[in-house]
Amino acid sequence: MSTVSRSVLIVDDEPPARARLRQLLADVGGWQVAGEAAHGRQALDLCHSLDPDVVLLDIRMPGMDGIEVARHLLSLAHPPAVIFTTAYSDYAIQAFEAQAIGYLVKPVRRERLERALQQAARLSRGGMAAVAAAAGPEGRRSHICVRKAKGLRLVPVGEILGFQADQKYVTLLLADGEEVSDETLKDLETEFAEEFIRIHRNTLVARKFLQRIETTEDGRSLAWVAHREQPLPISRRLIADVKRRISATAP
Repeated sequence: MSTVSRSVLIVDDEPPARARLRQLLADVGGWQVAGEAAHGRQALDLCHSLDPDVVLLDIRMPGMDGIEVARHLLSLAHPPAVIFTTAYSDYAIQAFEAQAIGYLVKPVRRERLERALQQAARLSRGGMAAVAAAAGPEGRRSHICVRKAKGLRLVPVGEILGFQADQKYVTLLLADGEEVSDETLKDLETEFAEEFIRIHRNTLVARKFLQRIETTEDGRSLAWVAHREQPLPISRRLIADVKRRISATAP
């Protein structure tokens, strides 16, 4: 956390909640409110442009909740420290505590806010993954965040044809091209097991875009995926499982 300019971004979809946090920060002193965001997408844009030291982040927000926002913040070159705020005292609290991630239960009290600001810690991918898992289905992301030269691109998971791993990066296969992420294929497979099928040690394919499986004359298995001109190879050791999973979801 910067000792020169300690700035905070307030994120909450309710104006009264944002106003209360702004007043509490003024009472605490020593912190500058860099800006306010009313929803997740706005929060990501402001974090990229304002580079705050700390984000006070509401969990329950429409569209993109705070847990997903926090996971996307890890795509920034210098992610801020995050303190979650929630009106639900039982909402993944044990996971927050286990991962040493800061949280405040609403209504936020000055003393607790001051203590949380003093103890604010940077997030880790493993820590946020654990919190997301504890949150259940609500912790699964709806988008994959990709870092671009001019900001962050949020790619809807429902539009991703598949993922391909290449050394330290993963390529998102899209109908209109490709994007590169520093996610790991293993983590993506765990998080999106219901939507994607592993067809190769380095490839996951979206169930809904998998059109058919073809066996060539020389015995190779190929997966034809919507919006792609060329098929993707299926490994011999996975072909039986791929067919099983396809047949299990067939109408």
